Amino acid sequence: MNNEAVKVKSVREPLFHVVKRTEIVWWKAWLIRAAAIVAALVATGLLSFIVLKKSPFFVYSSIFSGIFGSSRRILMFLRSTAILLLISLAVTPAFKMRFWNTGAEGQVLVGAFASVFCMYYLGGKVPDGILIPIMFVVSLAAGAVWAGIPAVFRAKWKTNETLFTLMMNYIAIQLVLYTIKIWRPTGTGKLEALPYGNLPQIAGGDFWLSVIVAVIVTALVYVYLKYSKQGYEISVVGESENTARYIGIDVKKVIIRTLLISGALCGLAGFMLAAGIDHTVSDETVGGMGFTAILVSWLAKFDPIAMVFVSALVTFLQQGTGQLMTDCGIANSFFSDIVIGIMFFFIIGCEFFITYKLKFRKSDKKEKDK
Repeated sequence: MNNEAVKVKSVREPLFHVVKRTEIVWWKAWLIRAAAIVAALVATGLLSFIVLKKSPFFVYSSIFSGIFGSSRRILMFLRSTAILLLISLAVTPAFKMRFWNTGAEGQVLVGAFASVFCMYYLGGKVPDGILIPIMFVVSLAAGAVWAGIPAVFRAKWKTNETLFTLMMNYIAIQLVLYTIKIWRPTGTGKLEALPYGNLPQIAGGDFWLSVIVAVIVTALVYVYLKYSKQGYEISVVGESENTARYIGIDVKKVIIRTLLISGALCGLAGFMLAAGIDHTVSDETVGGMGFTAILVSWLAKFDPIAMVFVSALVTFLQQGTGQLMTDCGIANSFFSDIVIGIMFFFIIGCEFFITYKLKFRKSDKKEKDK
């Protein structure tokens, strides 16, 4: 008996173990995120000193100059943030329903393509006052259809929505490239900016309209997800499809309806890109924002208000590091990509400490006192 007691006593607990938090105060969660951003900036400064032979202060000043160096840079920052926010809001209803829509890139692109298609064939034949509403409706419909196809397959036949929506991106890209080749068979594969169907400018530029639309859509999506019946159904389906069926929710209907809404919002973002900013379309129109939006939505915990700040942070990093590359005389974006990757690594990593905590082993002295 004594030997057994000695053996039991000799087995020591590990120094610490990971425990899931029951809850955490909101300000503590954001304090952890702020600490992660500071740590990422420190790591970026050290890396820049090693790789670029530049002081961290040069790096920080260059990044901030990329955003606040001129009024035009500030406006570009606001416009880019607004577009990224629009796409992030678009994928959020699907993600909250646990439908992993990785096809936002293609859904935005077909929305932009639909606008340019109308501009190309109707421009000059109908006034812009009629053309722009047509472009708006067609863009939303194109995005909804592009998202609705994998939604129907997922609802009816349980296909893998991640792969399906991802493959739809490449189909959208090839559709755009093929059509441009038809329009410009002897050209460079690029379509020049079209003078028809351009959205009106506000305060002499094309910056503020995107911001206004993003603010309106943010408010609408927030109210829709938090206070509407359909938003409640999305949450229930996301928690458990079996529970949703048990309480009488038509899961197939919710999946299809939600993806139609998600795709339509992506189409809206495409409309803003084509009619409000680029006035043309190419395979680089979206520029990877559809994939970045997935990260933004996830980091914001599917909260539309939080997405405003996360979108601004991501845009700040992308635009700021782009300026850093210019100031260093580097043509490619290798270091910019590394910096953004470091930032994302720290930001994503901090979510571990928000969800979990480390519980340390009690000291032997405390155990004896007890």
